[in-house]
Formats: sequence, structure tokens, C-alpha cells
Amino acid sequence: MITLGIDIGSLTAKGVLLKDNSILEKHLIQVGYNSKKAGDKLLAELLEKASIDRTEIARIVATGYGRNSIDFADKAVSEIICHGKGIHFLLPDTRTIIDIGGQDSKVIILNAKGTVVNFVMNDKCAAGTGRFLDVMARAMETEIQYFGELSLQSKNPAEISSVCTVFAESEIVSLVAKGENREDITSGIHLSIGRRIYSMVRRVGMVEPVAMSGGVALNIGVIDALEKLLKTEIKTSPLAQYGGALGAALLAVNE
Repeated sequence: MITLGIDIGSLTAKGVLLKDNSILEKHLIQVGYNSKKAGDKLLAELLEKASIDRTEIARIVATGYGRNSIDFADKAVSEIICHGKGIHFLLPDTRTIIDIGGQDSKVIILNAKGTVVNFVMNDKCAAGTGRFLDVMARAMETEIQYFGELSLQSKNPAEISSVCTVFAESEIVSLVAKGENREDITSGIHLSIGRRIYSMVRRVGMVEPVAMSGGVALNIGVIDALEKLLKTEIKTSPLAQYGGALGAALLAVNE
């Protein structure tokens, strides 16, 4: 049986095709301004990539920020549940998941069976999200894919005191004007987002092992900052960005 999980985030749309509990194909595109169009495009490109017909997909589950806009899905499910399911599949020992999305951040606690037992979510402010990192990278005139690596070169991280994205950007502009080291400013930015997540982890109660889900799991600077603050290893997977979509596809198997 083939199932499809679609995760429509605020920045990217991810799709995972499963066949007999193995990943058949995966795909990622930018969302743009219209979640529905992004979902339609993702489906078409994923079908072409996998060389299958739409009729071969038994069930489709949508998740993420734009899940309710996917009219071809059989069901829409919370991303909390989907990230839990997906990361448990990839990293079965995980008990705490940190998901830094484009528009919100989540810390999810799983039991030994991979069931969500608690979570905390920040969806009121862009600080502590992937969008925060994008804005800061632009302010530093650095490509986002190199942002994390740049932060690791710092020997004296700058202090970024603002938790608001708008004020933090102004603070960074001031630091640049003062001639602060580029690497130190970048490291300070990553520590700033790390502290935001650290406070969320403390609120919900960390249980080890800890893993990251979502696109920011690809940012080594965020992982390094969190490992220092939480004093534990942060596990990740090359497929972490597809955690939500994978979880949705797995849930579709049992629908």
C-alpha cells in the first residue's frame, strides 16, 4: 500500500510517499503565498518523481500550517502528532523533540512507544523560529545554508539582548556598524534562538534522548547552541526536515 504525507509549512512544503512502511520518494518546494497551490504543485511533482499515478495512493494525510487548504487530503492532522510519529520512526529512542518551524517552535515529549504525552508551543512571536534565522541571515548578508557554520567560527559570541525579531535586527545593524566580528554576531544570534528554545524545554521538562525535527535541524549552529545550553547531545537525521510529512504518511497507513 502507498500512502502520502504532506506537510505544508509557512516557508516550505514537504511530501513523503511510503510503500509498505518504507520511503518510496520525498520532495520539497517553497510554499509562496498560496498554500493550496503549493500542495497541488507538490503532489504533481512528487507523482512525477516517483513515476506513479494518483490512483495508486491509498490514503493522504496533510499536516502543518496550511494543512486545511489541502482539499485532496483524506484527513488533516496536527503537526505535533505528525512530528512525534515521524521522528520516532527515524530515531526510535527519542523522548524530547525540538521542532523549530518557519512560523512557530515546538518542544514535544514522547513516551517510550513514541506517543505524544506533553508539548509546549511558541506561535505568538517570530523570535525562536526559522523566520527569525532567515531575517537575521539577511541582515548579516549571509546565505542561510552557511549561517550555522559561520557561527561555529566565533571565539567571543556577541550578546543579543532583544527577543523581538524587529528589535534584534536593529541591534545587529548597530553591532555591525560598531565593527563587531561577523562570526561573533552570528554566534550571538544562534545563542539567542537557543535561549528561547531552552526556556521552552524547561517549561515542558526535558527527557533524554533529545532530537530535532524540521528544517532548522540542518543548521549546525542551532544544534551547537542547544547542546551547550541543554548540556546534552541533540540527535538529528538527514531526513529531519521531512519529519512532519513522514509522520503524516505513517498515520495514513492506519487510517
